[in-house]
Amino acid sequence: MKFINLIRLAIKALQRNKLRALLTMLGIIIGVASVITMMSIGEGSKQSINASLASMGSNMITIMPYSNVPGGARMMGNSFKTLTLKDVEALKKNAVNIAEISPLVSSSGQSISGPNNWPTSIQGVSPAYLDIRKLVVKDGIIFSDQDIRSSAKVCLLGKTVIDNLFPNGDDPIGKIIRFGKIPFQVIGTLVPKGTSNFGQDQDDIIIAPYTTVQKRITSSIYFNQIYASATSEAASDAAVAEITSILKDTHRIRPGEENDFQVRTQAELMTMMNSTSSMMTALLTAVASISLVIGGIGIMNIMYVSVTERTREIGLRMSIGARGIDILLQFLIEAIVISVTGGLIGVLLGISAAIAVPAWLNWPTVISEFSIVISFLVCALTGIFFGYYPALKASKLDPIEALRYE
Repeated sequence: MKFINLIRLAIKALQRNKLRALLTMLGIIIGVASVITMMSIGEGSKQSINASLASMGSNMITIMPYSNVPGGARMMGNSFKTLTLKDVEALKKNAVNIAEISPLVSSSGQSISGPNNWPTSIQGVSPAYLDIRKLVVKDGIIFSDQDIRSSAKVCLLGKTVIDNLFPNGDDPIGKIIRFGKIPFQVIGTLVPKGTSNFGQDQDDIIIAPYTTVQKRITSSIYFNQIYASATSEAASDAAVAEITSILKDTHRIRPGEENDFQVRTQAELMTMMNSTSSMMTALLTAVASISLVIGGIGIMNIMYVSVTERTREIGLRMSIGARGIDILLQFLIEAIVISVTGGLIGVLLGISAAIAVPAWLNWPTVISEFSIVISFLVCALTGIFFGYYPALKASKLDPIEALRYE
């Protein structure tokens, strides 16, 4: 029998039970749509993270305090006090692969302007911090090195802080605000950066001279972090090696001892975040793929029912000359038609969902051609895999026994 005739027979058989065929496709439709949507979210998240990290500067280097207590838990964070101005000065003097460097000391508290207040954080930095982190002054000026030396009570505000402290739209430049009990004069505002990929509001910030924050707020000589930028992206590895060597000397770390600091480049952060994102995408895709398996089982089940219902039809066709291969192909094609049709609907639904997700949930998505092709191929293979055994059973029926079947 011609292949085209087998396709026509398969389609006619499915048309006789439209609702049953649609319900059988449902598992495939949901599975394909879920896989495409999950992979689109994962790829969009990965690209968004890379873009966000790249916007901070591909040659940025972060130095963080780290616990090196033998036998204890290895941790890093603000609770460890290992970085001081001595480290910054040593790096400025000796590191030839560093273009700019800035310490960072931060504290959380309440900012106040007249009757308005807002819980936020203040970051004490040097002027180089803005260049390193790609922050731009919108209005006003950045504080100077003289302000650093004199511990001047001046600051720059992010948009979120401005909106909450000056809700009437007043120009904050020149105004006096308080952070806790310390007054600060606003000398500049920052260009908005929005929410980061980690859900952090990058505009909810006050920036001031690090000496001011250390002396008047934290009362500490230690820094939370040190930020630096390599002379070029290619020089990042050399800069990391220099920083590590210099800090080992300033911290008097002997050979074989563990460092009490960590040095991270943007490339390392990108690799780490991409690895995490890929793992989560794979996990979500695996969970979504369960629907494809369930859909395949549904196809096998319905094909068994179809073979049983049409036993007499099979016997009649075989008695007038149909071969076993013809019967096998007929039922196999029916299974493939169900699977592929469900796959097409699932692809359209998955693309629609991937397009809708940014609008509804504000999550970035990137529709991958690879995910569409793979999902569609899996659908076809699902139809063949789960439809083959029922079709084989039908092809091996005895014509006489089939004609006697009630």
